[in-house]
Amino acid sequence: MAAVNKKWFVIINPTSGNGKAKKKWPEIKGLLELHGFDFKFAFTEYSKHSIALVKKAIENNYTNIICVGGDGTLHNIINGIMSQNKISSDLINVGMIPIGTGNDWVKTHQISQDINTAIKTILKGNISKQDLGKIKIKSQSQNPIYFNNLAGIGFDGYVSSKVHALKYLGSLSYLFAAVIGLFHFKNFNSSVQINSKMYSNKTLMILIGLCKYSGGGMQLTESPNAFDGLFDISLAKNLTKIEIIKNLGRLFNGKIVYNKKVSTFKSNSIIIDVHQNESLCIQADGEIIGSGSFNVSLIPKAFSFYS
Repeated sequence: MAAVNKKWFVIINPTSGNGKAKKKWPEIKGLLELHGFDFKFAFTEYSKHSIALVKKAIENNYTNIICVGGDGTLHNIINGIMSQNKISSDLINVGMIPIGTGNDWVKTHQISQDINTAIKTILKGNISKQDLGKIKIKSQSQNPIYFNNLAGIGFDGYVSSKVHALKYLGSLSYLFAAVIGLFHFKNFNSSVQINSKMYSNKTLMILIGLCKYSGGGMQLTESPNAFDGLFDISLAKNLTKIEIIKNLGRLFNGKIVYNKKVSTFKSNSIIIDVHQNESLCIQADGEIIGSGSFNVSLIPKAFSFYS
């Protein structure tokens, strides 16, 4: 098969899945060897280490990367790919062996969470190219941040900021973090520019989606399509705590977008201005990346992966 004729670089986040990736690595390594993969590998040793690892791998002429971890590990690998200039991003192919808390991105693309089946998906060599989002935080001079699944600010950012301490609960960590948010998160004032129109509201959260699932299986946007060149945007306005409690189930079955206080849009860009002094967390693929006002633009077909 084509995959065994390539050189591979494997990045393992040992903390993914509450330490499951580290425990499963001997099995994964054995299966990769069994299937004839020619590979080098490295473990991440600190937050965002996979950004540096993937950039070094590309410098060493690797164009096929395997991610052993969850949504956060994949997010950082993609940011490593997008922040290097040696090789066009769509010529670097990523295979996913999902061992995370939420494993949300793979659900959209129907990549199995069974290790051997995921490896066989990579082995088949089928390539898909999906869109990416590019975030520029207005108050920061840092480089842009890229996302492949969903980004947002407000209630979902608050939930993401609390999940890390609850990861021992597995996918339930998102639900518990949401319950904590009910008691502590306060709606905020925002102005949002979409398709040249301005929307100013008291706001619960603003979500910019490329793929279908986030937060351990929540469906927060109406009809996302990672290949159509458009974000699927949900603007959740001033929902009360009682309304959030009544709609918790609808966060998971996708029906939250039909609430009268939720507006949905399609666009390839969005400008978000936050009007308050408090720092509001921005999350991208479940990772906290900063706070405050920001712009988002879409890069079509920028991420190449084994599907």
